[in-house]
Order: sequence, then C-alpha cells, then structure tokens
Amino acid sequence: MQACREQRTDPLSDSALLAERIATIGAEKLAEDIVLLDMRGVVDYTDWFVVMSGRNPRQVQAIAEEIVFRLKQEQDLLPARIEGRKEGTWVLVDFVDVVAHVFDPEARAYYRLDELWGQVPHTQVAEA
Repeated sequence: MQACREQRTDPLSDSALLAERIATIGAEKLAEDIVLLDMRGVVDYTDWFVVMSGRNPRQVQAIAEEIVFRLKQEQDLLPARIEGRKEGTWVLVDFVDVVAHVFDPEARAYYRLDELWGQVPHTQVAEA
C-alpha cells in the first residue's frame, strides 16, 4: 500500500495494521479518497477511523462487504456491528479498535468526517 504519511505515531500497533489492511482492501475494490484518521488520544471508543468513498450505493455496499469478508477469511475477525448496509449511502463497519466508514459522494460531503476530525493525525492513501 502506498501512502503519503502526514503524521503517524506507533505505526506498528495492531490497530494501525488493521486500519491499513482495511484501507488496502478498500483500494483493491476501487474505493476513492481513502483517509486514515488516528483517533488515539482523542476519543476512547476507537483507535482509528478509515474513511473512504464509493461512486454509488452499490459500490459502497460492495466495498463494505469485501472488508467484512476478507477480514473474516484472513484474520477470523468479525465486526462488532455494521450499520447502513441496506441503504448503501454510508456503511459503518465497526471492528471496535478500527471503524471503517464507507460513503457515497453525497453522504461524505454532507457528514464531512475528514473536516470534523481535521485536527487528528491522518494519512491519505494513494488510490490503486
């Protein structure tokens, strides 16, 4: 995975590796504008947000499904919860230490998580 690192701390932690794996899976499913937000020290309910976009609800659903499928196959890891799968405009896949947010363009522009948490260290992931 190619990434332009702006600021990272403790890049070898398990949660950081999981965040990077989720970003890689998203990139392989052609997700766009992938950003890793380091939430450690800011919130106590997760370590990382992985934010990405699909071009339409169908692709958003496919990206989220691939993340769940691959992590189950590769690491025997299941999410604690999944929200928004049916609608496909914003699917949240919660692995507790890492939360993946997969948006369609309109929902991402509306919720602007990248801007809301703009002060946290983040990594912009190069697209495939």
